Amino acid sequence: MHVVVCIKSVPETTQVAFNPDTGTMIREGLGTIINPFDMYAIEEALRIVERHGGRATVMTMGPPQAAQELREAMAMGCERGVLLSARAFAGADTWATAYTLSAAIRALGGADLVLCGKQAMDGDTGQVGPGIASQLGMAPLTYVWRIREIEPASGRIVVERLLEEGTEIVSAPLPAVVTVLKGINTPRYPTRRGLRRARRTELEVWGPQDLPGIDPECLGLSGSPTQVVRVFSPEVRAGGVRLFEGGTLETAADALAEQLIADRLV
Repeated sequence: MHVVVCIKSVPETTQVAFNPDTGTMIREGLGTIINPFDMYAIEEALRIVERHGGRATVMTMGPPQAAQELREAMAMGCERGVLLSARAFAGADTWATAYTLSAAIRALGGADLVLCGKQAMDGDTGQVGPGIASQLGMAPLTYVWRIREIEPASGRIVVERLLEEGTEIVSAPLPAVVTVLKGINTPRYPTRRGLRRARRTELEVWGPQDLPGIDPECLGLSGSPTQVVRVFSPEVRAGGVRLFEGGTLETAADALAEQLIADRLV
């Protein structure tokens, strides 16, 4: 099996700033880590390859420094790392990101399974995984906390999804896109041997010219349907307390109700 893991390099801190003109995050000077949810996707990919054979490829789109996150995933056991890094990719929203990652997966020759974390901690949209599935015409399996069965020969996967009202068992054809939850496994630590191999292995850095059939108008900030109009912090409002007194509890309650109605709060 060929399993592709799509990860994201995210800021190591919550103290981030935004470009006032583009509305995009300013990443220069920030330490970065692998998006925590993506660590579980990496581990699950490695376990699948260990059980069923094949190879795991890790992929990300970002600036050149995102290579360190790819090398960490390779130190854990992924065989191949692909970095999509070019000025044309900068500022992409979730749709443009999914479009670009999907084109890269096609350029790899496709995948039997694509794994992602359920969402990125800096955006919290959870849209890229399902977007990749839509672009590639694969079944989207989201909020997966257990992969019950994979049958490469028959081309089927059975997963357990964790929903607010309970769990759901879903069977789908392969290839598929799976977004995983935190509880699906415990990510392993890189080994010394893995770290040495990751340092020696040359990363593949791809630009638009490496993605056959891609539409340049769909890349980056200019190709993003979602445009950020303004980024701002809400004004801090002064708090206050008003006491409604009366001879009895009923009198005070009536006064409170009259005020709420006057303020159009009820």
